[in-house]
Amino acid sequence: MISTQFNTKLKILKMKIDILTKEDLEEFKKVILSEIKLLLKPEVSAQKEWLRSVEVRKILKISPGTLQNLRINGQLDHKKVGSIFYYAYSDI
Repeated sequence: MISTQFNTKLKILKMKIDILTKEDLEEFKKVILSEIKLLLKPEVSAQKEWLRSVEVRKILKISPGTLQNLRINGQLDHKKVGSIFYYAYSDI
């Protein structure tokens, strides 16, 4: 009777123990890092209709002066609300 109970408890204990290998941990690390990168990655979604100057400069990889020249020369349409310039995503 005691032996049967002991064997049953031992079987349950064995089922709860999983052995992790170094490769398992490396794979887990890769998955976690890729998820974190996705969360931290600044994305400009196509759903956003209007962009601010900083976002436009990041997308086009241009300086503030270049963006100003594009506005002045009429090469990039914009709307000004207060002191903030907005650009239609479709124009970028």
